[in-house]
Amino acid sequence: MSDASVQKADPISVSDAPAMLRAIGLTKIYPAIASTSRNASPSGEVVLFRNLDFSVAAGEMVAIVGESGTGKSSLLHLLAALDRPTAGEVWLGDTNLCRLNPCQSAEFRNRDVGYVWQFHYLLPEFTALENVAMPLLTRGMGHAEALQHARRWLDEVGLSTRADHRSGELSGGEQQRVSLARALVTGPRLLLADEPTGDLDGKTAEAVFSLIQKLHREHLLTSVLVTHNPEFAVRCGRVLRLRDGQLQQIANC
Repeated sequence: MSDASVQKADPISVSDAPAMLRAIGLTKIYPAIASTSRNASPSGEVVLFRNLDFSVAAGEMVAIVGESGTGKSSLLHLLAALDRPTAGEVWLGDTNLCRLNPCQSAEFRNRDVGYVWQFHYLLPEFTALENVAMPLLTRGMGHAEALQHARRWLDEVGLSTRADHRSGELSGGEQQRVSLARALVTGPRLLLADEPTGDLDGKTAEAVFSLIQKLHREHLLTSVLVTHNPEFAVRCGRVLRLRDGQLQQIANC
């Protein structure tokens, strides 16, 4: 990914498909604290990004890359309504995430967003099946129906035979597959993944990333992935680099 091919990300998606996800004038600034962050301003504020505009088309798979500490994870938190920007707006379809109250934000995430973290965050006292069913139980679905949906998703990620195993009995790759099934069991429109293969060895990371690609295609997802792996990044439809508070388009794959 050569800097010679870098261009500023256009707020209008490069795809002909309509924009599913839009960030308009997005700004995230943390108050003045004693900090040695490279993003710290002379006043001591930490400015992650300012007036950031970009969009992701429906069905697109976009990779976000950049050095540690540039705000990639913070950006995903804003896109998932896990945090609020200092200024600007985030839209998913016709929903303005910045106008949601905490209860509405939780309902939005349960309904519209699947989130995969670098660490699986499975509940150790529950089985793989129960972990996958948890988002459905949270929204009030009946126990038997939730388990039925969860079992189907464990089959989708190739773990139907591990349904009754607790997280501590699973390998790292299996744990991340369960977390992927849990993220998608609610049928979200948007998949956000923050270094989903970062804790895995090379062979296992390849298997998990290939699975994400497969599920993205088969379930017509709109996906945004943060990754430090350049080989995985270029296998996404578009690669954006977060640097100096702005997203720069590196490649349209």
